[in-house]
Amino acid sequence: MTKPRGEFGSRLGFILAAAGSAVGLGNIWGFPTQAASNGGAAFVLVYLILAFLLAYPVLMAELLIGRHAHGNAVTALTRIASSPISKAIGASTGLMGIVVASLILSFYAIVAGWMLGFTVSYPLNAAGITGVGQWLTAFSAERNVALMVIFMGMTAGIVMAGVHNGIERWSTRLMPSLIVTLVLLALYVLTLDGAMTGLKVYLLPDFSKVLSGDLILAALGSAFFSLSLGVGTMLIYGSYLSDKEDLPSTGAQVALIDVGIAILAGFLIMPSMYVAAERGVEIFDASGALLSEDTLIFTVLPALFDTLGGIGILIATAFFFLMSVAALTSSISMLEVPVAFLVERFGWTRRRSALMAGTGIALISTIVIMNFDALFGLVIAVTTRFGQPLGGLLMCVYAGWIWQRNSLLGELRKSNPDAANTFFWRVWPLYVRVVCPVIIGVIFVRSVL
Repeated sequence: MTKPRGEFGSRLGFILAAAGSAVGLGNIWGFPTQAASNGGAAFVLVYLILAFLLAYPVLMAELLIGRHAHGNAVTALTRIASSPISKAIGASTGLMGIVVASLILSFYAIVAGWMLGFTVSYPLNAAGITGVGQWLTAFSAERNVALMVIFMGMTAGIVMAGVHNGIERWSTRLMPSLIVTLVLLALYVLTLDGAMTGLKVYLLPDFSKVLSGDLILAALGSAFFSLSLGVGTMLIYGSYLSDKEDLPSTGAQVALIDVGIAILAGFLIMPSMYVAAERGVEIFDASGALLSEDTLIFTVLPALFDTLGGIGILIATAFFFLMSVAALTSSISMLEVPVAFLVERFGWTRRRSALMAGTGIALISTIVIMNFDALFGLVIAVTTRFGQPLGGLLMCVYAGWIWQRNSLLGELRKSNPDAANTFFWRVWPLYVRVVCPVIIGVIFVRSVL
């Protein structure tokens, strides 16, 4: 059953693809700016705790359910259910994940389009083609739609090629380039005046802020968003994984890479903010709050790049290329969620499914663009603050309460006959059954109220 659907060709290919899904704008943009607005190292500390106490167990729930069913989110959740009611709720949960993933991609494609525009604008301006360069960076509906369509075309093109020839092949190319670019940029920024101030804020926690409700909620949202949880992306990738792969260790590697890149991004973004301040760029208001958290990438950093002279053009191009790659590795996993459903439910070709899903999401993006002030922030809040945690909560319920324990253990024994004696089996089933739903539920209720 797995062969016609496609399958990752290697463990490394899966890890890079799954890490690519997890590593996106949330890691390189969202995580550092959240840290800057929530006490620096205090936020980092809470993020790390939640990433491993909550995000990793939920990640494992998605991977295990996906590989067991070797099907899309709707098929997988109904397959592990036993009663008509649980099957119906499972189907609804899977459909909700498809909708949330599509809505996330609808705003993600807009922002990713901006990244593409900024990447190209710096070389164009340097070559004297300033009219086009300025148009690519000036906010307008026409610019936003054009760049969004280009980005969605790139995403759909990769997904059309399939699991091995598309998703895996491009992930193994894009992820190394992302990591190398991020390291080189961070090393350069750390040599500039003001960088050490930012580094201290990033690494020295203010423990009085660690238990702040807003900080915990923001950290949970960052952990879920950065690991692409609650919408079925990891479930889908798990469904393309060989039964021979040891999922607990593979999932741990994915989580470690994701968290590692988020932490590494902080070594670039936080020092960059204070380097910009050292050079006269205003980044905080009188109360010490970040002036433009949502637009930091497009205001503070370009202002910093402008102060660097000729090298600034190269640094800016490399930085926005990094952001574009991060966006692309995540967007292909989000588009795969509705594509897998269309292929398996309606028997469509992968090409037709990618075109239909990509076009539909592009239309939603266009509606958001045309009503930007009213819809952009709303779509982000509904999906990342509510949709993803709720989806993660339901994944825990299905993995911990609905899925029969013997069947779950049998899934683990496919790759490890001694799975019943492992630390993972002794801890994870009860943990994902009780601890994760309680913590996610409490934080989710607080976010609603």
